[in-house]
Amino acid sequence: MKLSVYQLIEVVKKEFTVSIRQQAVFVSILMFSLTALACISLAIGSANLESELLAALLWIIIFFASSAIDKTFDDEAITMLKIYGESQIILFGKMIYSLLSIILVSIFLIPLFIILFDVVIEEPLIFSITIILGLIGISSAGTLISAISSISSIKNGIFPILLFPIILPLFLPAINLTSQAMIGAEINFSLIIAMSIYNLILITATSILFDSLWY
Repeated sequence: MKLSVYQLIEVVKKEFTVSIRQQAVFVSILMFSLTALACISLAIGSANLESELLAALLWIIIFFASSAIDKTFDDEAITMLKIYGESQIILFGKMIYSLLSIILVSIFLIPLFIILFDVVIEEPLIFSITIILGLIGISSAGTLISAISSISSIKNGIFPILLFPIILPLFLPAINLTSQAMIGAEINFSLIIAMSIYNLILITATSILFDSLWY
């Protein structure tokens, strides 16, 4: 099916319009990120953490922040979105919205993380590529899980439970690459390739499975 750019933009605009009206959601996500970073920073004090642990902490905070963002499906939203096009239009529109939202949160979160933990990024390009690949995976898997959880009889708490095992194969190389970028170690480019391939698999699987949920 050919995707309409205009319809995709309309879906993304609609999602951001709803989000702006519900400012408390983004405020709570930002406050969670700030509180988590501050508490961890105060807890460790002046201790020097290894890069692997710092990288893991960063991705854990990103994961829980994204878990709140990706809860984008409900009965009212699905009914309203039907006017914008077929299921694939809705899927990719919401996926783009989710990705842009997580990027916005990360733009706030990552500089604070670097400042509070006194992190020096020796390889900023590799660090940026890793973050983007990780966020693409979270947004694609999160959109599908959000749709699944919206039709489940148990909605509260099911999202992160379903999302984590799907994202774990992406998190492991992301943590390794983030750690390597922090200390300037030799970059394992096969991990970047693995993340890219896994993202492609996630997006393809999400596209296929979403139609069976929609109809």
